[in-house]
Amino acid sequence: MSNRREAVYEILRHSGSFRSAQDIYAEMRAEGAKIGLTTVYRALQALADAGHVDVLRTDEGEAAYRACASDTHHHHLVCRRCGRTIEVAGPAVERWAEGVGAEHGFTDITHTVEVFGTCPACAAETPG
Repeated sequence: MSNRREAVYEILRHSGSFRSAQDIYAEMRAEGAKIGLTTVYRALQALADAGHVDVLRTDEGEAAYRACASDTHHHHLVCRRCGRTIEVAGPAVERWAEGVGAEHGFTDITHTVEVFGTCPACAAETPG
């Protein structure tokens, strides 16, 4: 892993939540790193391709990145308010995706599933 890619990965490992490329870039620049936004995007893409980071699309369509906590295929349960994320298995989703693909003659099925909601801590803060 290159030094810049490692630096991007370290920010994500210590963050614990999903972050945008712009957030990562701003943090690195604030820490004095001489890095361009394009380099951050390239590092994130390489890390995602290697399976080291998860990528999801926010409600606004922006890509957000987080260091993977698991080496196995998983899905995400994400709090809309605080960004807390839990990696979850989804055997029913796996069966459904394979079945839908097979029903239409598709092979080599892949998928990404993110479920958005409000975590218990944020729900408790909401006046009811």
